[in-house]
Amino acid sequence: MDLLLLITIFVVALFLGVELITKVPPTLHTPLMSASNAISGITLVGALLAAGSGAGAWVNFLGFLAVVLATINVVGGYMVTNRMLAMFKRK
Repeated sequence: MDLLLLITIFVVALFLGVELITKVPPTLHTPLMSASNAISGITLVGALLAAGSGAGAWVNFLGFLAVVLATINVVGGYMVTNRMLAMFKRK
């Protein structure tokens, strides 16, 4: 794919993600973290494909950056979900 097209897709996805998260009330952030792990997992697969495509140094770098950020999001989401579920366990 053309580098300009990949950067355009990246910027549009970034903009839509920020708009989506900022429109959600703070009281719903923790429950939505569980659902966003699935989206981050899909993003992680796409980032792995982009990083390993061999389409150029910039594409590989942006793919690697997306892998790192999506991994941080997935791990953080599982940690928050685990803490949320621990609140409902009987002592």
